[in-house]
Amino acid sequence: MRDVNVGMVGLGTVGGSTLRVLDENASEIKRRLGFSLKVRAAASLEIEARSEQNGRLLTRSWQEVVEHPEVEIVVELIGGKTVAQQAIRAALERGKPVVTANKELLGLHGAELAQLASQHKASLHLEASVGGGIPILNALREGISGDRIESLYGILNGTSNFILTEMERSGASLPSILAEAQKLGYAEADPTADVEGYDARSKLAILAALCFGVRVPTDAIFRQGILRLLPVDFLYAHRLGYTIRLIGAATQGPDGLGLSVRPALIPESAILSKVSGSYNAVWIKGVYGEDTLYYGRGAGPPTGVAVVSDIMRAARDLRLGNPLRAPTFGFQKLEEVSRAGIESQQRPYFLRFLISDQVGIIARLASILAEEKISIDAVLQEPLTEKQNLPFVITVEPTTEAAITAALEKMKGLDFLREPPLALPMETALSG
Repeated sequence: MRDVNVGMVGLGTVGGSTLRVLDENASEIKRRLGFSLKVRAAASLEIEARSEQNGRLLTRSWQEVVEHPEVEIVVELIGGKTVAQQAIRAALERGKPVVTANKELLGLHGAELAQLASQHKASLHLEASVGGGIPILNALREGISGDRIESLYGILNGTSNFILTEMERSGASLPSILAEAQKLGYAEADPTADVEGYDARSKLAILAALCFGVRVPTDAIFRQGILRLLPVDFLYAHRLGYTIRLIGAATQGPDGLGLSVRPALIPESAILSKVSGSYNAVWIKGVYGEDTLYYGRGAGPPTGVAVVSDIMRAARDLRLGNPLRAPTFGFQKLEEVSRAGIESQQRPYFLRFLISDQVGIIARLASILAEEKISIDAVLQEPLTEKQNLPFVITVEPTTEAAITAALEKMKGLDFLREPPLALPMETALSG
């Protein structure tokens, strides 16, 4: 059977990993497909001059790759929202299948690109956009598509998870661990997308589409980063039988779908509490299938494997004449959702304060909480000598996000606070 020619746009970390898998694992890929995958053209700004090497066009122009008459599948791995979208659209409009790992673009415009693919009888493959090498999207699209999803909780960003688990293990400060993560290559020079939750938020928007058949604007998803966390937060969390992870959550409730990306306390008995380092994990709860867990590396070479697996799927469709078995996001049409608020969701909360010690602090805080009908569960204070920068914790009985937000707003300006209180939900639903 005739080989399938592939064009690659982007040869960075993921692109380089993908190319390595295609080249080094070529014989195994051919055994599985019955034909070979050949990278016929590749574009990257790192390429100094246009050239042909061993039958492979190397160029700085993505247009040359997309428009190449021999390229049958286009792989977009440059990231970003502008040039990447132009390349994907140009390929789909030519009826060429596209493979991408671009979670930011898919979180914003995935539904539009899927519709464009359908219009031109092409296909859009996006497994590598969430979870690195974890085949979570195919599992949702086809593997458990007969179920009705109730909730999803995931550790969706390996960089943040590495930082938090190192804080927990060593007791070192977040800035020092972030600097170490940058040296090791786990974190970018500009880590904002990771530590502020933007990367996880894009992935959660994609997962919500596959779980619930909804199109949610990413800026409608509640987002809170990890930069305010201190080593002492883990100390208090452990006293309560919890740990802290950056959690992407999607839950169906009486008031509709609620989506959030934020640091949260999860029980030490929960499976997600055991996920450490740069690993990712997604826990799905279905009405009929109940609990399933998907776990693996969130970045690096496994992402290249996910890209190549998508290329193989697209190649089979081309050579064997099979259409994509299920729509890109698993539903024939995504329902537009303009908001996915968490204001009415109820759960216990962990409130950490950093104060200059004085008489009457607990009474003043308790009064504000009572005004919002929030009941205190416990007050925790480690015996520390630094009275002018003293951390302590109040945990509260289940209450709404709206009530907590209102109480924190009233606490602003209290003369003993060194910084605004930190509020973290306690995800008791994850208890093992």
